Amino acid sequence: MKNVLVAKHPATGETIDQWLETEAQQVPDMYDKASAAFQYWSNRSLETRLSFITKIKHHLLDNMDEIVDEICAATGKVKTEALTADLMPVIDIIQYYEKRAPRILKRKRVSTPLLFVGKSSYMDYFPLGTVLVISPWNYPFQLSMIPVISALIAGNSVILKPSEVTPTIGLLIEKIAREINLPKNVLQVAHGGKELGKALVSGTPDSIFFTGSVETGRKIGVEASKRFIPYTLELGGKDPMIVFEDASLKRAVHGAVWGAFTNAGQVCMSIERVYVQSSIHGEFIDRLVEETKKLKMGEDLGSLTFSHQKDIIKDHVKDALDKGALLLTGSHPDDWGESMYIEPMILTNVTEDMKIVTEETFGPVMPVIAFTTEEEAIQKANSTDFGLNASVWTKDSTKADRVTSKLITGSAVINDVLVSVANPHLPFGGVKSSGTGRYHGDDGLYIFSRQMSVMKDPGIKQREINWYPYENKYGKIRTLIKAYFSNKKQLAALMRSGIKQLRKK
Repeated sequence: MKNVLVAKHPATGETIDQWLETEAQQVPDMYDKASAAFQYWSNRSLETRLSFITKIKHHLLDNMDEIVDEICAATGKVKTEALTADLMPVIDIIQYYEKRAPRILKRKRVSTPLLFVGKSSYMDYFPLGTVLVISPWNYPFQLSMIPVISALIAGNSVILKPSEVTPTIGLLIEKIAREINLPKNVLQVAHGGKELGKALVSGTPDSIFFTGSVETGRKIGVEASKRFIPYTLELGGKDPMIVFEDASLKRAVHGAVWGAFTNAGQVCMSIERVYVQSSIHGEFIDRLVEETKKLKMGEDLGSLTFSHQKDIIKDHVKDALDKGALLLTGSHPDDWGESMYIEPMILTNVTEDMKIVTEETFGPVMPVIAFTTEEEAIQKANSTDFGLNASVWTKDSTKADRVTSKLITGSAVINDVLVSVANPHLPFGGVKSSGTGRYHGDDGLYIFSRQMSVMKDPGIKQREINWYPYENKYGKIRTLIKAYFSNKKQLAALMRSGIKQLRKK
């Protein structure tokens, strides 16, 4: 008998919906259907595929309030954040690809060396097949829809497994696919938890796109490598914010508050470590506390989404407090009770051995640490296994560029926070334990495409210079190579006379 999935509002516990789980034994059939759908979908023109994506955009615009409400019910986030950070980026990426996809996926002419005179070179792009997308619970709509849309534009069929923590988003996406009459089985949604995810990964996908934990990402990378299929992993972060003494203090404070506490800190790119130059550390802390205390629960900050994440946050904060950290805002974890609403916390007197510095917290917690020199700030920022995003705050543009260039991170922002991921023109992805691969921008279609490099000859000549027979060719080819790589005037003369003679041999 199939298991019944029950979705509840994370803050109130109210039942939102319930339906049947996708069973592991259904996975082979899903891949068979996806393979058949791929044969149809990949043979449609890019213009036809984009027409369906445009229908999705119009559906999102026409039903914006209803979609925002569904996202809020599934996650507990506030409406403004559901609108600006979960829904709007999907609309934005669609509009980007509507304009850019024809250029991105068209045949690319590339240069051909003079030694291969008469030939032409180019690159073509073809879809991979069936793409498996496994998405997380923190931005369940955006982080499902953007890779799904990108894969569909490139000509792939898609199987999506949304997080079991926010399962109603999968139902919402299925509904959107029906509303726009997306061809059957081009997009299938699998509803379930970890066991279903394992079955899907070990099935027959042609590519895997995963957003989630480092631990699970490593397992997926190993499994995908067994079949030599491409995979993209968007994993965790422990993003540093470096504030120099010449930064705009007010802007930096406001940026830190939003960057650390938006979506209740449940962002892979959250500001999880704030490094402030010693000369302004005291004033920065005072202003930070003042601004944080102005935030309103339920209006500025939503609830946590996943109860297990609350346990991790509690463990990190208690570890810091036990080791001497000071809690300047918010309440002690022992006083949190059962509520999923957690007041934003600022921690000082923080040391490098605390979990709050070394491990991803994924909650509304901001540890603030002083530094003295530029070199020290860079060393501290690079001290974790993560490398997703970072920000540098200074009015000195030269210093900003210098420091940014020394940070080991997939993305960086200067005098701002998080915003790089919101620019559809910029590829996004991490380094180190923050993942591998990029999406958004042109890369967002290339990762779902098979690239073919082609050289084309008219087929008129009887043979090439380097073909058999080799008799009497060595000296002449040697002269040609030396001229080609050293003396252009000699080469021009050789090209006019020598090559013709070599071809006649």
